[in-house]
Amino acid sequence: MNLSKIELFLAFFIICMFCSCGDAPMKMNEPRNIRGVVSYARTFGDKNDLHLTAARSIGVAAVASRDKAEQMKKKLTCIGESKFYSVDSLTHSIPFLVPRASLLLDKIGKNFLDSLTCKGLNPNKIIVTSVLRTHDDVKKLRKTNINATMTSAHSYGTTFDISWKRFLKLEEKGKPMEDVKTETLKLVLAEVLRDVRKEGLCYIKYELKQGCFHITAR
Repeated sequence: MNLSKIELFLAFFIICMFCSCGDAPMKMNEPRNIRGVVSYARTFGDKNDLHLTAARSIGVAAVASRDKAEQMKKKLTCIGESKFYSVDSLTHSIPFLVPRASLLLDKIGKNFLDSLTCKGLNPNKIIVTSVLRTHDDVKKLRKTNINATMTSAHSYGTTFDISWKRFLKLEEKGKPMEDVKTETLKLVLAEVLRDVRKEGLCYIKYELKQGCFHITAR
């Protein structure tokens, strides 16, 4: 059976299309499949009492001072710079979490980086802005933040805040990366957090004024 030139050209074109789709590398910073969540406030509206109940259930006893926290290193994990997240310059908290909360933070950071890659975006790390607050830390914080409460889930080593205003762009030497819009990164982070919350791993409160997601391990 003889094929016309047009039919041969079409067949060749289709074959080339399939081959190129399978072999061509994905271009970075061309966002795709980003849906975010319907509403930050509704999706992440877990009240403070839920956070407190979980914190008291799986956390350490509320810590009075930083010296006391240093003595509890067998029960607490010290978190620092990680390949999955960055820790901000903490002023009213110290970088300690119970192991379960530390593992949750690792999971969120890793899932966020993986999600950025899958969505065609350049890598950025989440930034942790608050961790364990001792009784003394809360007292100092209340002098500048009237919304800070003495009965905070942060007191039990189960809770951390992740900024949705700031992210740490990762770059290789000699390979400058394009910036990703903060709102785009926030949408991707919201998808990651929604999924871990659906798994029953944590409670999450969207903090508008503080510019963070307030997260307590379960």
